[in-house]
Amino acid sequence: MSTLKAKLMDAAAMDRALKRMAHEVIEQIPDPGACVLLGIRRRGIPLAARLARYIGQYGGTEPLTGEVDITFYRDDLSRLAEAPRVSATVLPTDVTGRTVILVDDVIYTGRTARAAMEAVLASGRASRVCLAVLIDRGHRELPIRPDFVGKNIPTAHTERVSVRVAETDGEDCVLLFETV
Repeated sequence: MSTLKAKLMDAAAMDRALKRMAHEVIEQIPDPGACVLLGIRRRGIPLAARLARYIGQYGGTEPLTGEVDITFYRDDLSRLAEAPRVSATVLPTDVTGRTVILVDDVIYTGRTARAAMEAVLASGRASRVCLAVLIDRGHRELPIRPDFVGKNIPTAHTERVSVRVAETDGEDCVLLFETV
């Protein structure tokens, strides 16, 4: 059971964070229009689309976007349902020689990001793989650090961060729950 503890970001704060991240991408990547943004299924997909729009708006060229499903690359696949639900990874182009930016809603242990990197590397040899997350809540189990972060939120292991996006949840916000 979870109890709502706080609303960490509203729609306007999420939008500001994504706009700032877009500016950071433009500053750090020589040709951001030539990179590929891959949203990690589920909420990373709409966040990648928004980030790409802002990069295009501020940098002149909107990067291609796609989707990555990490189901078969998870290190806990045997503990999932007997027949896990798998969606297609949708790459808009060959990633070989390109900068790929993986986009996710929250980074916690780093295991999702590791699985996404494996999925990308199985599809081609990207020249560079970056990670963009809306929320970094700490507590890494793997040596993975995002390149672009919307907001750092120190949390306890007993807390859960929930990012909600209008495309799937009907609203944009970031909530903090206490798990019991």
